Amino acid sequence: MSKQPGSGFSRRGFLKGVGITSVAGGLISPAGLTSAIAAEGDVKGPGETPITLDVNGQKRKLNVEPRVTLLDALRNRLDLTGPKKVCDRGTCGACTVIVDGKPVYSCSMLAVEAEGREVTTIEGIGTPQRMNEVQRAFVKHDAQQCGFCTPGFVTAATAFVRANPKASIEQVRAGLGGNLCRCGTYAGMILAVVDAAKGGSNA
Repeated sequence: MSKQPGSGFSRRGFLKGVGITSVAGGLISPAGLTSAIAAEGDVKGPGETPITLDVNGQKRKLNVEPRVTLLDALRNRLDLTGPKKVCDRGTCGACTVIVDGKPVYSCSMLAVEAEGREVTTIEGIGTPQRMNEVQRAFVKHDAQQCGFCTPGFVTAATAFVRANPKASIEQVRAGLGGNLCRCGTYAGMILAVVDAAKGGSNA
């Protein structure tokens, strides 16, 4: 990167250019200004702040720091351990919950962002005594092995089936692409979701 004769390029010049461009971009970016200039009433933290979460049809009050993810709030504060903490970076789907009817990686959402929204975890989808269509189909097609990723798959599949009744195998494959299973029980899972999709409104 040292300056070469006749090249007109140097490491110092490159770094200065990058620095100026970054600063200018930050100054003129509306997103940057919005995050930097927040209304005084919107500022929370850095300490714990009280929030109320609507989880599985119940209002749950708790105190959390603004940096706490929805996953950590559910597991560590509300003892809802169905969503699993695995990759913690929104790639595996083990922490999937349903927020306002849509599947969400709870490790990538702050607890304070979930306030005022309807959150459903695997615990609110069904019980061993009263399983929903997706859970019954998972049992029927033996769609689980170690079971660690199963709650996330069932949750994601429930949201998918509700939104896509009568889904085809190709649609199911695409719809569950955000969840991973190390045991590799995809064949059983796909059959289970296709089966459950036949009665999607009951999922």
